[in-house]
Amino acid sequence: MSASQPKITAYLKTFCGWSEGVRAIMRKYDLEFEEKDIIKNPAFRWEMEQKSGQPLSPCVEVDGKMLADISGDELETWLVANGYLQKSDAAADAPTNSSCTDEQHEAMARGEIPGAKVRFID
Repeated sequence: MSASQPKITAYLKTFCGWSEGVRAIMRKYDLEFEEKDIIKNPAFRWEMEQKSGQPLSPCVEVDGKMLADISGDELETWLVANGYLQKSDAAADAPTNSSCTDEQHEAMARGEIPGAKVRFID
């Protein structure tokens, strides 16, 4: 890793496969970061959209550089390519490049995951 810890802000959803993939990379490399939950606090969603210029999450800001609509895999690749990390072959503790499963979406819709809300629009 670089000599100093990067300043990282992650705009994530409370329950989301993509967001959990970003968290898994943070845990894998023991990176400190500020998490801004765009579901629990709509002001964070607005902030993310203003900074990134688009509405999709996750978005991760590293030392002032916004990485919009990024997966955990893409984040890891970017951090390595930009000298923040040395690539580790250790496995992450969660999938780093996938959405929630259909089962997870169904559980959220049934209210089985506290705080998670999913709306299906036809």
